[in-house]
Amino acid sequence: MMNEHTEYQIIEHAGQPAYVLVPWAEFQRIRPMLKARKAQATGIPQSVVEAHVLHDMSLIRAWREELGLTQDDLAKRLSVSQAAVAKFEHPTARPRMATLRKIAAALGITIEQLHL
Repeated sequence: MMNEHTEYQIIEHAGQPAYVLVPWAEFQRIRPMLKARKAQATGIPQSVVEAHVLHDMSLIRAWREELGLTQDDLAKRLSVSQAAVAKFEHPTARPRMATLRKIAAALGITIEQLHL
C-alpha cells in the first residue's frame, strides 16, 4: 500500500513541469495506469482506475463504491453474504471467472471492465 511518502523529481521545460522521475518500485506499482487507453476503451471511469492503482483497491470494490453500493447491497444482488463480498474485494483475491461474470452482471458492467 501507499503508506510512505515518496519524493518525485520534477523536470521542467520552459518553466513548466515536463517530466516526473519516480523510483523504480513506485513506477512498477503505478504502471497499470499506463493502460488508461485500455480503460477508456472499455469505459472505466478515472476514479475507478485511480482507486485501484493508487490506493491498492480491488476493481470490484472500486466499482462498487463508484456506483454508490455497500457490500450488503452487492451481496444481496449476488445472493451471497456480506463476508463473501469482503473476500472478493480483498486486494489479493483472485475470484474465478464465473464469479467475476456474476459480479460484473450484478454491478451492471462488462467483465472487461473488471480487468486492467
